[in-house]
Amino acid sequence: MRVEFATDTGVVRSSNQDACRCGLFSEDSAWAVVCDGMGGAKGGNIASGIAVERIEEHLRKSYSEKMSQGSIKSMLMNAIQQANTAIFEESKAKPELRGMGTTAVVMVAAGGQLYVAHVGDSRAYLKNTEGLTQITMDHSYVQDLVNFGQITKEEARTHPRRNIITRVLGVHNTVTADYSVWKFVAGDVALACTDGLTGYMEDSLLEEYMNKHSGEDSRLLEQLIQYAVDNGGSDNITIAVVNNT
Repeated sequence: MRVEFATDTGVVRSSNQDACRCGLFSEDSAWAVVCDGMGGAKGGNIASGIAVERIEEHLRKSYSEKMSQGSIKSMLMNAIQQANTAIFEESKAKPELRGMGTTAVVMVAAGGQLYVAHVGDSRAYLKNTEGLTQITMDHSYVQDLVNFGQITKEEARTHPRRNIITRVLGVHNTVTADYSVWKFVAGDVALACTDGLTGYMEDSLLEEYMNKHSGEDSRLLEQLIQYAVDNGGSDNITIAVVNNT
């Protein structure tokens, strides 16, 4: 198992409100967390920073190679809830941070499975022998429009209200994360990213890049970020890759 991430401020923003951490539990198990903060230059940075710190802490403290699938689900959901509480309490204690929040994608790869929990519009993808699949659904206004058949997925990428998020960590005292489990065998690759990438890159092109740089994780991350920057780079760009070698 290999895991790697990269982040870039982009060419428009003056600060990076994204945060990411990843690592290995063992040679056969890995984890990654990607967050995109919001709430002003300072608040967004703090929210995403708190989230990745608390989630990593909970995963490292709780994970065991002998965990059942149910226990892994509980671990991921509890990690997100703990991060939510920490952000919410910080914003209550400091009025200047009121309303700050963050998206979160948390992935754990172990035992031939990929476990994913997420809140917000940062995404997770899975590439296997069948191709590339988006395995999270955005919690956003435009995704709701897509679900109701009012606009297409392509139209959502450029919709003027695409930045409205309908679910986020830290704004309320509780949060509900979506959760799913996917088969994850040798040769499969999982990717998590913020909308600084997906706002510029369609899934078909992302799949092309992943195929072109198969086995070259650092090169893949570098090229994906470069593409987003070259095509506007109006947001922070963060990507994590888990490669089941």
